[in-house]
Amino acid sequence: MNTSGHAADDVRADATGLRLAPFRGLRYVPERVGSLAAVTSPPYDVVVRPDGLLHLESADPHNIVRLILPQAITAGTRHRKAAVTLDRWLADGVLAPDPEPALYVYEQQGDDILQRGVIGALELSTPAEGVVLPHEDVMPHVVEDRAALMRTTAANLEPLLLTYVGDDEGGTGTVIERTVRRDPLLSTTTEDGFQHRLWSVTDPAELAVIAGDLARHQALIADGHHRWATYLRLREEHAAPGPWNYGLVLLIDTARYPLRVRAIHRLLNRLPVSDALTALGDAFRVRRIDQPLPAALEALEAATAEGNAFLLAGDGAFHLLDRPDPALLDRTIRTDRPEAWRTLDATVLHSTLLEHVWHIPDAPEDIAYIHDTEAAVAQAERRGGTAVLMHPVREEVVRDLARQGVTMPRKSTSFGPKPATGLVLRSLALD
Repeated sequence: MNTSGHAADDVRADATGLRLAPFRGLRYVPERVGSLAAVTSPPYDVVVRPDGLLHLESADPHNIVRLILPQAITAGTRHRKAAVTLDRWLADGVLAPDPEPALYVYEQQGDDILQRGVIGALELSTPAEGVVLPHEDVMPHVVEDRAALMRTTAANLEPLLLTYVGDDEGGTGTVIERTVRRDPLLSTTTEDGFQHRLWSVTDPAELAVIAGDLARHQALIADGHHRWATYLRLREEHAAPGPWNYGLVLLIDTARYPLRVRAIHRLLNRLPVSDALTALGDAFRVRRIDQPLPAALEALEAATAEGNAFLLAGDGAFHLLDRPDPALLDRTIRTDRPEAWRTLDATVLHSTLLEHVWHIPDAPEDIAYIHDTEAAVAQAERRGGTAVLMHPVREEVVRDLARQGVTMPRKSTSFGPKPATGLVLRSLALD
């Protein structure tokens, strides 16, 4: 890691907490693109394919989706295409590195939310070290794909979203509040109505304040478990200390800026709703809801207040599943986990419904994970499959399980708002 400008390193020499290093961010040159909003994208796993992908590709020829989700017939060709595209954009001046290493203050505002945090290159740590806490399992094929993309491009193309719980002693929060009073490096409003602003922090004294503060904290992975697993895999491939020991992250102090927690829904591509309902038998109480989606989601929320509940969609109606058979849960859910884990909706869905009732393999051709509720319903209806709509879990449950070293079923939560992809990238060649 290039340590020029790293006044914070001496401060954190013996620290066991978060170690966030400045880096020379790669950013779009505004004069070379239609608009900054037109070249941004949601995180790669939030882009609804194929509709959202095509929309982003057509928004601007330099949209970041061409790097994070390159399109080609084979995986190897896709990754090489992304690397060639990145090199061409650098050569053409579409992307350019900032002149000196910096941490970046990032602000998102919209939908009655104000979120501020710091983007930097975080020194990687294993779960056993307890500095960065994962809370979800990962899918090996996704980690392999992300690793191949990062390996080929030698770049971190989008930051993970990490949260920590700060205190009232100032520190990072004070630097952030002081920084946002300056003119930003960039400001743009994306089509979802969110305003995004970015500032650089290069002053050694301010970097030292942030370093000293973060060294006392651990972080929870809010979004980006697969990319975190990818960072760790690539670090193992590079034995010598260097840029692969770090990964691009956005750190949010949720004591100051609480995130929203949303559910991630399942789309069962090969299971029609009628077959799903028939297979249930007496395992759950089932009620048909012939009302619009908002009313159906309200019914789901009410049902989850009493226990596990799910909403099935895909046949033009909604079907509320609740009151699972306790004996069935006892038979299908492992007993060597905490009660908070055993009663998660995601646990019951995967262990009881998917594995034992519907016999659905956890494979990408069988299950798709979709963040947007309306998109999940629409795709289920279009494909003749079943959308399983979930209710979000509370953040304190997530954090408590993570501190116990217990991971939740994959794609159990969606924290947000998520950072826009494309505002700042990290090239490992520059570090």
